Amino acid sequence: MKASYDVLGIGNAIVDVLARTDDEFLRFNRLAKGAMSLIDAERAEALYQAMRGAVECSGGSCANTMAGIASLGGRAAYIGKVRADGLGWTFRHDIRSVGVAFDTPAATSGPSTARCLIFVTPDAQRTMNTYLGACVTLTAADIDPVLVGSAAVTYIEGYLWDPPDAKAAVVKAMDAAHAAGRQVALTLSDSFCVDRWRAEFLDLVRTRVDILFANESELLSLYQVSTFDEALQAVRSEGKVAALTRSAKGSVVVRGEEVHVVDAARVGQVVDTTGAGDLYAAGFLYGFTRGLPLAECARIGGVAAAEIISHFGARPETPLKTLI
Repeated sequence: MKASYDVLGIGNAIVDVLARTDDEFLRFNRLAKGAMSLIDAERAEALYQAMRGAVECSGGSCANTMAGIASLGGRAAYIGKVRADGLGWTFRHDIRSVGVAFDTPAATSGPSTARCLIFVTPDAQRTMNTYLGACVTLTAADIDPVLVGSAAVTYIEGYLWDPPDAKAAVVKAMDAAHAAGRQVALTLSDSFCVDRWRAEFLDLVRTRVDILFANESELLSLYQVSTFDEALQAVRSEGKVAALTRSAKGSVVVRGEEVHVVDAARVGQVVDTTGAGDLYAAGFLYGFTRGLPLAECARIGGVAAAEIISHFGARPETPLKTLI
């Protein structure tokens, strides 16, 4: 049966709050440059108040990917949990406004909507401090098997493997996708996330995942090796599609004996690297769900990533379909 959606994304529904800053601000506020740190509600409010000239928009890794697919002209849907509050309304409005279907009921009690406070320094490095709030309250009850079965690919954010209830939701979605004859994609999200769940991620890759997304550090962590070549050989042995990003070196895509090395798309100036991997996944999945060769999928991913790092923020400013 023809899919109603190209990709259904399941992830942490987070409002991104982005602001330009400098290294002195990071030092004063004891922020680890370039890292993603989890913070509590009190710390989130203090940092939020300290931000100047901030821009707020719906975000979260997986949601950014779905927005990218919509910008390419694809059909995307999203599952994620927000609270029925101001930021929750911002998230719902923003993601729907770019053409992504989002109908997960908002929580009416419990933690407030999640937010990621992103500080971008002049060297384009981003320092992220995330309050997870309501997004960790996602449960298996939020997964609609009919919706999952209506998408050619279900794309899952690795960060969801942290909360036990969300983990159950992920497993339910994976099973529903395969029961409907669809495919499952997983992004490893963060090398520290891989460190926490290495054995379970390896089991997922080998038993439930059809398409794996990882950057170089995440892949090295997954296989506990010291070089990219070692990690590449390890993931090749899994026999799955693996799309591996290497920043300025471009990407490598493998499927068993099939290996493609694809150069990064040119960009005039790198302004903000927030969302580069998310948009690469969007471009790749857009091509993949249209049956394009893997190298072409990676090329489209590179074009989408280049657009996103050329400006401030993690959502496309130029419709991506005009660039490919």
